[in-house]
Amino acid sequence: MGKYVCDVCGWVYDPEAGCPEAGIAPGTAWEDVPEDFVCPLCGVDKSNFSAE
Repeated sequence: MGKYVCDVCGWVYDPEAGCPEAGIAPGTAWEDVPEDFVCPLCGVDKSNFSAE
């Protein structure tokens, strides 16, 4: 599972860590992150992330 980086602010989604503050459990692949996910730092949607 690769990491994904926010194109706007550079925040990194690491599947091993998940995003507990957004209710996403550790071990959640990017493909399984809900489509309504937003960057916890800048608020942009999932379409603004790129594979690292």
